[in-house]
Amino acid sequence: MTDMSTPRFRLPGTSFTQGLIWMAFSMVAFIAMSVGSREMAETLSIQQILFFRALVGLGVILAVGRSLLPEVRRMKAVPLHLARNFVHFIAQYFWTIGVVMLPLASVFALEFTMPIWVTLFAWLLLREKVSRSRLLATAGGFIGVMVIVRPGAGMIDPAAGLVLLAAAGYGLSLIMVKRLTGQCSPGAIVVWMILIQLPLGFLVSLTDWRPVSVSDAPWMLVAGVGALSAHFCQAQALKRLEASVVIPVDFLRVPMAAVVGYYFYGEAIDLWVFLGGGIILLSNFQAVLSERRKTALTASSGDPLVP
Repeated sequence: MTDMSTPRFRLPGTSFTQGLIWMAFSMVAFIAMSVGSREMAETLSIQQILFFRALVGLGVILAVGRSLLPEVRRMKAVPLHLARNFVHFIAQYFWTIGVVMLPLASVFALEFTMPIWVTLFAWLLLREKVSRSRLLATAGGFIGVMVIVRPGAGMIDPAAGLVLLAAAGYGLSLIMVKRLTGQCSPGAIVVWMILIQLPLGFLVSLTDWRPVSVSDAPWMLVAGVGALSAHFCQAQALKRLEASVVIPVDFLRVPMAAVVGYYFYGEAIDLWVFLGGGIILLSNFQAVLSERRKTALTASSGDPLVP
């Protein structure tokens, strides 16, 4: 069987070119997931959307990832898997509400605050030191959020607050994944995500179950396959590209989402979203470059590197 951690085909070009291609696939998959979720929301509840996304994910796992099941049966770090997926599930719920209620570009711009939350939770939970560059990135991210939501320019959409909570949840989930990678493979972590979130999604969907029609099935496939593909392609890109390249490239999701929102949903292109998102991007990008220079200086001085 195919291992989900290994691509089934070889991309042309150098490792750098391959990384950019995987990033392009990842961005398209993220947009597809958001469009599929929004289309399902026309007839289904948010709870059902989460359930059917996980159900499609289970089908993908059974089709291409059965080689991971022996590792899953060893039942490593089950409590941490449960905690991680509970947090991730709630974050997905808030994020999907944002996708349904906000312009797509706004959702993706606000989602880019996740590195700020990762820094906070790494300091609180992992006792990692917070560098000056990360503090500046956090301040810049806060300014960027204020530019996007523009308090005082009118009533702030509560959905924007939910997207920020989703970004915080994704940040906390990422910290838990960091701990899990010491005991489990990335593929096994994805399998556990499906196995835990599928029954959780089913139970929650029963609180607001609506009739399902055949016309919903294509969008279920788009959202479910898009969700798994987005994270898989992003992981493949991270194997080939440094974070200093991935961050600015990944930000192209914002203009891509703006174009899709404009042509498919008639959403106005808000320059404030691009300005605020750009501030968030540059803040995080500057922090990555600063930490990269610090690591290079430490290595050149002969001091041992601390992972």
